[in-house]
Amino acid sequence: MAAYAALVSLMRIIDDIETHPSPPISLDNQQVKSITEIVTFLQEFLEVYKSPYEYSDEADPLEIRILDASHTAEDVIESYIIDIIQLSASAADDGVDEQISCIHFYQDLQNVIEEIDLIKKEVAGFTREKVVHHTNSGFDETGLRSSSTEKNHLMVGFDDVLLQLLDRLTDGNTSRQIIPIVGMGGIGKTTLAKGAFKHALIKEHFDICVWATISQDYNIVETLREVLTRAGGSSSTMDEKELEVRLFKCLWGRRYLIILDDMWSIDVWDRLKFSFPDCHEGSRIVVTTRMSNLGAHLTNSNSLFKIGFLDEVSSWTLFSKVVFGEQSFPTQLESIGKRIMKKCNGLPLCIVVIGGLMAKSERTLGYWEHIEKNLSSIVNSENDDYCLRLLKLSYNYLPAYLKPCFLYMGVFEEDSEIRASIIVQLWISEGFLKPIDAKSLTTVAEQYLKELVERNLILVHESEILGKVKSYKIHDLLRDLSMKEAEKHRFFYILGEKSPQGLISQQRIVIPGSTSWTKTQDALEYMSYARSYLVSGNKRVDRFPNSRYLRLSHTCDWQSSKLNVFQLMNSRYCRFEADAKFVIPSSINLLWNLDTLIISSAKDLIAPIEIWKMYKLRHLEFNDQRLHLPDPPLSAEDDIIIMGNLEVVRGVKNFNVGEDIVKTNPNIKELDMVYDGQLIDGVNHLSKLESLELWAHSPDIGNYLHKINFPPSLKNLILHLPSNFELEDKMQMIGSLPLLEKLESWGGRFRTREWETIEDQFLSLKSLTLSHCGDLENWTVTDSSHFPLLIELCLSYLDELKEIPSVIGEIPTLRSIALEFCNESVVLSAKQILDEQEDLNGDQLDLFVYAGVWKEDRALKKLATSNFEVTVQLYYREKLLESSDSSDDG
Repeated sequence: MAAYAALVSLMRIIDDIETHPSPPISLDNQQVKSITEIVTFLQEFLEVYKSPYEYSDEADPLEIRILDASHTAEDVIESYIIDIIQLSASAADDGVDEQISCIHFYQDLQNVIEEIDLIKKEVAGFTREKVVHHTNSGFDETGLRSSSTEKNHLMVGFDDVLLQLLDRLTDGNTSRQIIPIVGMGGIGKTTLAKGAFKHALIKEHFDICVWATISQDYNIVETLREVLTRAGGSSSTMDEKELEVRLFKCLWGRRYLIILDDMWSIDVWDRLKFSFPDCHEGSRIVVTTRMSNLGAHLTNSNSLFKIGFLDEVSSWTLFSKVVFGEQSFPTQLESIGKRIMKKCNGLPLCIVVIGGLMAKSERTLGYWEHIEKNLSSIVNSENDDYCLRLLKLSYNYLPAYLKPCFLYMGVFEEDSEIRASIIVQLWISEGFLKPIDAKSLTTVAEQYLKELVERNLILVHESEILGKVKSYKIHDLLRDLSMKEAEKHRFFYILGEKSPQGLISQQRIVIPGSTSWTKTQDALEYMSYARSYLVSGNKRVDRFPNSRYLRLSHTCDWQSSKLNVFQLMNSRYCRFEADAKFVIPSSINLLWNLDTLIISSAKDLIAPIEIWKMYKLRHLEFNDQRLHLPDPPLSAEDDIIIMGNLEVVRGVKNFNVGEDIVKTNPNIKELDMVYDGQLIDGVNHLSKLESLELWAHSPDIGNYLHKINFPPSLKNLILHLPSNFELEDKMQMIGSLPLLEKLESWGGRFRTREWETIEDQFLSLKSLTLSHCGDLENWTVTDSSHFPLLIELCLSYLDELKEIPSVIGEIPTLRSIALEFCNESVVLSAKQILDEQEDLNGDQLDLFVYAGVWKEDRALKKLATSNFEVTVQLYYREKLLESSDSSDDG
């Protein structure tokens, strides 16, 4: 909710000032204490508050009052900070010492404190019943499932899954089994469970069949009583413990099927499980839930049914049946019908709602074109907002700290792939993440993303083979929900062509790619309180006229340095493209609260020494390793600042990582740096370093490289080495790193022409890449325990290597082998490994091999199978080498 986010944001500002070694302003201790107490109280209140406006289109007046008061407090504090910084900068330039009276600031802040305190006193008078009050949302006691939309329980697209579920329910295993069905709201979990529950086979197989709906506001006593009654027992007026015992006795010795529909909490299961005996009669318990973590808690992953979206064929079949029943689809409507169906993105609920609407409507091309144009609004308005209300249950049940995170997903364009790193950076800079103990905000953001995935509110779109998520997506209907709720709660404002002209007081402005440039520029003149500009599409913005309070501006394309980002004193997030004349100004430290700085530049840039005064800097990134960082001040006379927040440093050139300098940057977790001169040994002092990418371009750097010791905390190591660097000894040291999961070695050579791994090395390694490693002829691995967790092996341009050790194929975790332009014998050895594993595992084979080969090795193409892909390069290796040699001679 926006009010909760505003309270967290206000406390973030207070904390940023109080913890900064050189804050731009000082706050009165008593005022800080008052704000902290009031805001903490209101946060705790909102964490349990159930608004009577949850299912209304109107915002809760109480929440809006909290939101407005919090924003006013931010305006007062940040306005004073900006005035002080600007005056100090001007005085330094002009040599005139001017001062701003702090009396008005403290009085203005006191007025806001008193206003927020009035809200606190009002809230403190609420009874508990009022705090947890739920208005009647229009659902009967069976929840949404009474709707006519679901009356036919269509099983289109679920045939195979239903057969699998029926098999699991009746497979002859005598032990009691728990079968979770997991998926997002509207995906068909209940439909699948009902299809099985009503199946004749199930009625014959089980002695007792009971269906119970749990829902989010569960009552354990009522649930136990319901199950007991439907199982044939008598409940009368028993309490929870008595009901548990009676139900246990009622079910003992009988083969029963219990379906617990719409479970939201692990706590529910922990209180129910003792009532369901395992008397080895083959009983089954089916649980439908939106919570992946709950499903995982109930059973192992092999027993879990994860329901996905319908494919295009099944979607069309379902759509046709809903609209026309057993009749054929009219030819003149088929094309438009398929376009409408595709907009539902395979979500059964959406297909059924739209299909039900169209089945009752006039079947003309014009009307269907109208439906296609307004699909989102129609889905969310028909059948008493059935579709939106069902999905909204997931939102309403979110904890307060997650609601702003879900709402924020609406700022991204429809169907867009959303990079995980971008979400994390924006969330942190927005300031609405509630801190967790001593965890970094990066860790908190990643945890919150995981929670949204587990609740099936966002989808993982792309992951690395090691499991790290690269990007997310959000279903269109859930995005519609986030946008509608965000508008209702004034969490962000979407600037459209029809947006009225005039003052816009909201802090977060979303500018869609479809909004014209003229409209955008005109509207920006009236957004004097904006903290965030979020620009979609390829729209390039060169100026933001109202940027006094601006914390971040984000566009899909690179922003221009003409924006004068270093004059935005309130900035937390800067990402832009530097032009040819750009120079990083020495006044950079005036951006006292900058969290993220990302610059794209076609030339080398030199950072001023003032960059080491940017205490809040967390993420520093330059493309193509073009940033020269000066050594931070270390003498006693200097104003030394420990950069405790700095976690990511990418794209720096010849960065000094000596021991003294590392002490001022103790928390760096990710480092990407290039050296074309002497390498400074000090990386081992970065005790929290998890990822290191090192580009060693100088041919004379070998002696320095051999002296480097990597910290034991390292998980990812990528080395770009000169061709004469000898790898044998270094590989032995790297292999001893206890946490190393990913190793890439580009370049270097094996002087002995051999690499033999030994026991107790690479114990955590999951991904290994070797490329352009000269002279490697024999790779010896005597036992699969040398790489016990290896998942991915990538070999490229290893001209001398004879084969992949056959033992590699015995590693149980191995899933992928990728080869690029290696010898024919290496490709054949990979094929042999695959064949051996296929003989052992048959249809259960989970290994894929890819081989890219030179044109002269095109005969290898005939080896291709479903698990062995061969791609032939368009040119011959010898010709390429001749061309390369002639260009070198020239």
